[in-house]
Amino acid sequence: MSRIHLDLDVLRSFVTGIELGSFAKAASRLSRSTSAVSAQLKKLEDQAGTPLLRKAGRGMALTEAGEVMLGYARRLLELNDEATSAVRGVQLDGRVRLGLQEDFGESVLPEVLGRFKRAHPKLRVEVHIARNTALMESLEAGRLDLALAWEAEARLSHKQHIESLPMRWIDAAVGQLPYEPGEPVPLVLLDAPCLMRTAAIRALDEAGLAWRITFTSASLAGTWAAVKAGLGISVRTPLGVPADLRALDATEATLPALPQLGLALYRSEADSTPAVARLAELILQRLAA
Repeated sequence: MSRIHLDLDVLRSFVTGIELGSFAKAASRLSRSTSAVSAQLKKLEDQAGTPLLRKAGRGMALTEAGEVMLGYARRLLELNDEATSAVRGVQLDGRVRLGLQEDFGESVLPEVLGRFKRAHPKLRVEVHIARNTALMESLEAGRLDLALAWEAEARLSHKQHIESLPMRWIDAAVGQLPYEPGEPVPLVLLDAPCLMRTAAIRALDEAGLAWRITFTSASLAGTWAAVKAGLGISVRTPLGVPADLRALDATEATLPALPQLGLALYRSEADSTPAVARLAELILQRLAA
């Protein structure tokens, strides 16, 4: 039986199309024609010997075999990218200074830093976990090279928008709401200034709902602990919310809808060094996955 050799370019088109939710968008991202990407998908299905996609309404969805292929494709592409970076960047040294919100520490940091360290053993990464305002100030002052943060500062031009995430009311995963209808909404919030604190209070005020702050914290860990203890509800995006907390349905909880919040990767310089550019690429790949 002859061996099948999967084409990495084909796998990249497949993965990109799934992550973007559209193979037309994947064609644009990869600078290929839509027909070329369609031919790649046909080749991949021929090699797999089974359909990888099925019709779902007006779009496409993964079959069971497609889900299996997607997992392996991501792993193969990660190894390919890691290998090429390691070979090309083996002489890179120095440091990269990265700023992050607490939201992304557990979901982004371990995998990204592990891959970066394996590919560039001589490079040192300094990670600063801080609030959004502090990250923006450090970036402008030149104390950071990269910052993964919420979009709030229009004056920072070296910014790459990643996506817009919905803000959600967050409560403990079990039990009833920590207040009765008609009572002031108990809020567990980060200390001011805080984008989500401001959004929560503004939404309640505009809806004519009474509220009271029952707990404030300088850290996200303290906020989560207070919500778990039933002291009130908080506001955050779904990214990084602990498994034992839940995002409430605003309508069912008779709470006002909250706006979306942009997530971006900021750079201190328009022309990044190779090390900064590679770390930025790994962060974007991790968020896409």
